[in-house]
Amino acid sequence: MSVNIVTKEDLEQFRESLLNDIRELLIKNKTISIDHWIKSGEVMDKLDISPGTLQNFRLNGTIPFSKLGGILFYDQVKIDGILRSNETNSKNDLS
Repeated sequence: MSVNIVTKEDLEQFRESLLNDIRELLIKNKTISIDHWIKSGEVMDKLDISPGTLQNFRLNGTIPFSKLGGILFYDQVKIDGILRSNETNSKNDLS
């Protein structure tokens, strides 16, 4: 019986290869645009929030997200929709 040892580097290479394959399939099938998704840093900049606030939004379901290969992605259209749905015209609501 032979023993195969998988190293951390092997797993990292597999992860990168898998992510690239998924990206290529999505782009090829035009089911989704990679530009449609943004990462946590962009969300925090856009909403002017801290990492902790973003985590709370994820945990309580305020902001939907996808996780792929340990990276969190957010649907830019949904975030814009969340912002629009929370718009207010009243100055009293600014507190």
